[in-house]
Amino acid sequence: MRLITISLLSIILGFASWSAFAVSPDKTGHLFFIERSKNKNLVQYDIRLAENGNFPDSKPVTAYWILENGRREELNSIEKEYAYGIVRQEKLAEDKFKVILAAFKSLEIIVERINGSFKAVISINGRESVLQSIYIKSEETRAGLPMVLYVDLFGRIKKTGLPIKERITPNDRHHGESARIVNHPFPLKSSSRLL
Repeated sequence: MRLITISLLSIILGFASWSAFAVSPDKTGHLFFIERSKNKNLVQYDIRLAENGNFPDSKPVTAYWILENGRREELNSIEKEYAYGIVRQEKLAEDKFKVILAAFKSLEIIVERINGSFKAVISINGRESVLQSIYIKSEETRAGLPMVLYVDLFGRIKKTGLPIKERITPNDRHHGESARIVNHPFPLKSSSRLL
């Protein structure tokens, strides 16, 4: 009887995992994340791929929260529009996409296949680099709104793999609009997740 129960359980579990795999044609890969000084919540950016390894549609990059407790939560509409959302995705080639974030409109992120997996490539300190993370240092103003003090970009130089970092401050003129996150007037001051 035990053998029959174990066999039946194995068949059910095998079928359940096969069914979940068959229903979900997309797979994901992590690209980079945004970390903030305010709390330990992260904004994770992933690439969705079809089973054949190609982009499943015209918007393959997704963003979502990973909360301190490990739970996943979607960005709300204000976060999507003013802070962490993806405002544009443009296919450049078979394995290459351009992505623009709401708060960094002049920071062009190129998602491309490198050594078999997709990476986010940007210019860090003038060097073509694989973006690993963005750190936002902010403090709350008297009005309760976040004020960004600086933004750090962390990555690895694409050609050498060596680590690289760049700090963007409100006074950085060479970044133009990408530094606008530093003085961006976020309209939702009660959200514990914003900056």
